[in-house]
Amino acid sequence: MLQRYLILWLILSSLVALFWTTWLGAAPETWDPFTDSKPLLTALIIITMYMIGLLMPRREVDDVFRRWPLVFAGAAIQYTVMPLLAFLLAHTFKLDADTFVGVVLVGCVPGAMASNVLTMNARGNTSYSVSLTTAATLLSPLAVPLALRLVLTGQEVAGPDFLASALTLLKTVVLPVAAGHLTSRWILPADWQPRLKTIGSTTANLSILWIIATVVGLNRDTLWQVQFSVFAVLLTLNLSGYAAGYTAGWGIRLDPPMRRALTLEVGMQNAGLGAVLAGEFFPGRDAIAIAPALYTFGCMLTGTILAHCWSRRSPEASPTVTSQQLP
Repeated sequence: MLQRYLILWLILSSLVALFWTTWLGAAPETWDPFTDSKPLLTALIIITMYMIGLLMPRREVDDVFRRWPLVFAGAAIQYTVMPLLAFLLAHTFKLDADTFVGVVLVGCVPGAMASNVLTMNARGNTSYSVSLTTAATLLSPLAVPLALRLVLTGQEVAGPDFLASALTLLKTVVLPVAAGHLTSRWILPADWQPRLKTIGSTTANLSILWIIATVVGLNRDTLWQVQFSVFAVLLTLNLSGYAAGYTAGWGIRLDPPMRRALTLEVGMQNAGLGAVLAGEFFPGRDAIAIAPALYTFGCMLTGTILAHCWSRRSPEASPTVTSQQLP
C-alpha cells in the first residue's frame, strides 16, 4: 500500500512538515521532529541504500555484467544528458546561486529505484531497469563528483572536493547497497525473500518520506518564496529527461520495452539522495536541498502518469536489440 500510494504519502508527510509550527505554534519550546531530524539524514539514506541492496535479486545484479555494453551505455546517457540539461536550464532561467546548484545536483545524481516499479507498471523491461539503476549507483562515486565539478566550474558556488565527495558517495551509497546485497545473497536464507521484499521496500520508502519531510521542515519559510521559474525548470528537466532517454534508446536500437525502461530511468533521478548530498557537499546552505525535494514530487507524478499511459499500450514489435538477443 505504501509503494502504491507513495506520491500521496509524500504529499501528506510534506504538508505536515510544512505546517507543523503553524499548527503547534512557533514558540521556542515547540518540538519540531523535522528540523530536529537534520543530523539523521545521512543515516536515513544509508538505511535506504542498505534496504535497496537487500531487494536486489541476484539475477539482476549478474545481468549488469552479463550485458554490460547496453547497461553502461544507458548509465552513460543518464550521466551525460541530465547534468547538461540541468546546467543549461538553470543557466537559461538565471536561477539564484543556491537554486542553481540544487537543480544541477538533481541532474547529477543516479536514477531512483522508483523507476523500476514504474517500468514494471509501464510494461517495460524491468530487468534492464534494475540493471541501469544498479550500474548508475555503483558508478556514482566517480560520476557524480565529476559531473558536479564540470558543470559548476566558474559558478558562484564551487563544486565539492572530488575526493571528499567520492568518499561520501562510497560510504552512503555504494557500500550500503553492496552490504545489503551480500547479506541477501550469502547470509539470509532463501525463504526470507518474500518478507525481505515487504520489510525492505517499506523501510526504504519510509526513510525517503522522512528525508523529504525533513528538507521541507528545514526550508518551510523559504518554500513560500520559491519562484514559478524553479517549478518550470524542474518540470522541463524531468520531461526533457524522458524525451532524451526515449530518443537515446531508439538511437542505440533498443526494443520498445527496454526503451521504456531507459526513458523512466533517465527522467527519474534519485532526488531523495540529492537532498541529503546537498547537506553533505554544501554545509550551511539548506536552500540547495529545495530543488531535489521538489523534483521528488514532480518525477513521481509524471512517472506515474507516463507508466499508466504505457500500461494501456502493448510495446510494439520492432527489429531492434531485444533482451533475448543479449549475450
